[in-house]
Amino acid sequence: MNKKTALLLCCTVFILCSSCSKRLSGISWNFLDKNRLDVQQIDFDYFSGKAKINYKDDEHDLKAKANVRIRKDSVIWISFSAIGIQGARCLINRDSITIMNLVKKEYYVFHYDSLSKQFNFQVNYDAIQAVALGNLIFDRSKTDEVTKTDDFYILRQHSGSVDLHNYVNPKTMKIERVEMLEKPSKNSAVIRYNDFHMLEQYALPFSGIISLFYQGKAGKLNTVIEFEYNKADIEDKELKFPFNIPKKYERK
Repeated sequence: MNKKTALLLCCTVFILCSSCSKRLSGISWNFLDKNRLDVQQIDFDYFSGKAKINYKDDEHDLKAKANVRIRKDSVIWISFSAIGIQGARCLINRDSITIMNLVKKEYYVFHYDSLSKQFNFQVNYDAIQAVALGNLIFDRSKTDEVTKTDDFYILRQHSGSVDLHNYVNPKTMKIERVEMLEKPSKNSAVIRYNDFHMLEQYALPFSGIISLFYQGKAGKLNTVIEFEYNKADIEDKELKFPFNIPKKYERK
């Protein structure tokens, strides 16, 4: 694994979300007032899940299995196994993202300020956790705008140079699509959540796809990441997040 591959693997954490074994049914939240749009979001203390992830860009076509653990507002832990990235482990905390290659005995550290410059999007722990759960990436604000189409309520939000549109299903009040645009660079991202299931009292996307369009040295690049969960739980007990880097591991 080289540094570019590690950075690409780092991108996959942006799309991890949750799922369960029951189909979405019996949910009928009503939209009464566009200024009181109540987007349904996930609350939890600990989360765990297993997923399949496909990653593809102009140079890579990777398939991976991932075990995911999250402690709310604190840490996201991911263990990857796949051809080309076997034995990779990722730890996301409020300061940085660290990826460790257990086979080659090396590790990489990415800080949020450098990632934000790389993609021209503000990258931080809260944003990653929100995407992981299908929650709002930006908190609600008085400047938000709400409009209605035949199929969705669209919650339009702005943060700095980024415009963000959330497409909310009027029957479930769940986000089904997110569109982001960084205006100066024209870098953009589209997240689509599909196949909603119930996890306790919450509806969660069982599968989805993210498309990133960003400017690289060779021109405009497109990265596509697909995921599908086969197991997920909101945990009652405290989870462990094993991530100790041996002294003999080399930092890349």
